[in-house]
Parts: sequence; C-alpha cells; structure tokens
Amino acid sequence: MAKSRLYRLLIFASAAFPLAILLLISACSHGNESPGTSASSFKVALLTPGPVSDAGWNAAAFDGLQLIKRDLDAETALVQTQSPADFEDSMRDFAARGFNIVFAHGFEYTDAALRVGKLFPASWFIVTSGNGSSANVASLTFKIEEAAYVEGVVAGGMTKSGVVGAIGGIELPSVRITFDGFRRGFLTTRPNGRVLVSYIGSFDDVGAAKEAALAQVNAGADLLFHNADAAGLGVFQAAAQSHIYAFGANRNQNDVAPDTVLASAVTFIPKAFLRIATEIKEHRFKTGMLEYGMKDGMVEVVFNPRLEGKIPPATMEKARAAEQEIIEGKITFSESGG
Repeated sequence: MAKSRLYRLLIFASAAFPLAILLLISACSHGNESPGTSASSFKVALLTPGPVSDAGWNAAAFDGLQLIKRDLDAETALVQTQSPADFEDSMRDFAARGFNIVFAHGFEYTDAALRVGKLFPASWFIVTSGNGSSANVASLTFKIEEAAYVEGVVAGGMTKSGVVGAIGGIELPSVRITFDGFRRGFLTTRPNGRVLVSYIGSFDDVGAAKEAALAQVNAGADLLFHNADAAGLGVFQAAAQSHIYAFGANRNQNDVAPDTVLASAVTFIPKAFLRIATEIKEHRFKTGMLEYGMKDGMVEVVFNPRLEGKIPPATMEKARAAEQEIIEGKITFSESGG
C-alpha cells in the first residue's frame, strides 16, 4: 500500500512540474511587456519631495492620487522621498511590485525616472515639471507662469511702493519660469517697478520663507508672491504680520489665509493626473513632453471672493484681458521667460 501511494505521488509530481515551470516563466516574462495595465488590478504610486499637508504643490498631487483611487478603482501608494538617494530606490520598488504608474512629482525626479524606466518597461513613469521623456517616461508641465503673469498684472496695479517680492524654494527652472511670468505681468502695469526675488534653498522651511519675506517687506515690497510649496505658508504669515496682500500658487490657497491671499495661480494637477491615468488604463496614452495651460483649462487664476473687491476695477479689467490674450496665444512664454 505504501509503495502504491509513493508511486501515485511521483506520477502527480512529474505531471505538475512542467505546469509549474510554465507559470514561473509566465510570471518572469511580465517585466518585459510594453507599458500597460495588469489584468488583476490597477496600481498607481506617487512620490513627493515634501509633505502632502503643504496646502499647495504636494497637496495637489495627493488630491490627484485620491481622485485616481476613487474614479479608477485603483490601488494607490504614497512615498515622501527624503533625499535624492531615495528617488531610484522608491521607483524600483514600486515597479518591481507591479505598479502600472509612478507619478514623480517634481523636476528633480527626471534623471532617476529615465534610468529606472529602462529597467522596468512594463511601468509608466510620469514626472511633473520634468525635462525628458522616453518610451515609458513622460514629463508633465503646467504653464503656471501664465497665471503668475496675471497675478503680476494685479500686483502692478495695486502696489503703492512700486516694489513687490517673490519667494522661491529651491532655484529650479520651473520656479524661475514662474517668477519670470510674474515679473513680466507686473511690468506691464508698473513699468518702472521692481520685483525682489529670494530663494531659501528649501521647499518646507516655513521659518526661512517668513524671514526672507519680511526682509523683502523691509526693502519696500508691499505685495508678495511665492513658489515655495510648504514653505509658502511662511510667506503668508509674513504678509499677514505686515498687513499686506499675497498671492497663492499651484493650488487654490485662498482659504489658507483668507484675509491675506488676493488670488491663487492654480494648476489643476488632480484633473491632469486623472486624465493621464485613465488613458494609460485604457491603453491609449502617448508619451512625450506634455504641456497644459490656460487654453487647456488646466491653469487658472482663482480670485479670493473675500478680497476681490479690494482690486481696482481698472486693474481687474487688465487682468481679465491678459487672461484672454494668453488663451488666444497673443502672450506667449518660453523657458527664458520671453
């Protein structure tokens, strides 16, 4: 009887072994598929350079991740990277775990995405404000400089000193372009005015942003603009303390400091993230250098209804006219700010 049982087990094992090998080969070959989606689930990850509690840049990306989770029934994950050493490790980890998309929310992730993309062709890597693309890596740029230009027009029409300030986090190309847009708009309504620009070297040092903003106020600035993510909250604190107005960026920040923020230069990051994820899930996404602006309905100036009455009618008229000219292509922008 014992020999009979052993014989049957050997027969079963010999029959099952080829099937096991086939399953193993199938599992290993998945990593060489073209970018697409898993049959079992749709998985989307987000990397941010700062906290999603910043009420701005990173918070908007997290809003997009939540929207994808809700509308596409996706499994989602979030990692706040602490240093450049984390970039590739996090991307590799998500790709190795079968994530269909990794949104890397910042210019600084570009090189890592291009390197990891070559190793994991079955995953998509979308870099916000990136400057490169490949077969499965796309760069997504929002023309926030268009909205910054309009805010500059408003600042030029409201300043009494002729001096306004701009506080940036790290001096990245995307931040410089935003400040160039703000300056151009400002000079259209205040040709002899000055825009003071300071970079604090961080996107989350609220105290440093506040000190830099107060220094600009002491130098004569009577309106403040920022592109500093979480650190931008310090700019609002400085403006409130100095009894002057400020402008929000990247997300609608009017409610963050409702008595201080005149308007926000809003990029509809959640809307763009959902559009891209939907196209990838439906196998119709095309990689490349993607740009969204006012014309696409992805960038907009949102005025604070509590403070809109403080803006002179003539200045508001100029701001609205500038918006229309941007949409019609009469006002254009380049990386040099031209």
